[in-house]
Amino acid sequence: MSTAIEYQKVMSEIVYVNLPGPTEPVPGMNGTDLLHGFLTEFHRAQSPEVKAFVDSACLKWNVHYRTSKDS
Repeated sequence: MSTAIEYQKVMSEIVYVNLPGPTEPVPGMNGTDLLHGFLTEFHRAQSPEVKAFVDSACLKWNVHYRTSKDS
């Protein structure tokens, strides 16, 4: 009988979202710019519940927001 092999994938890549991002979509924007604006919109959320959800999702997916002063 074969033995079970335990496997755990460890995500080591970090995704940085540079702030500030676009505030509105404009014609001709590429997919990267659209995603950048979409993700920065979450960072601007005012609701504490939304902020907590975004923070927990970012922690899980290894996404970090950074400003020019963080560089």
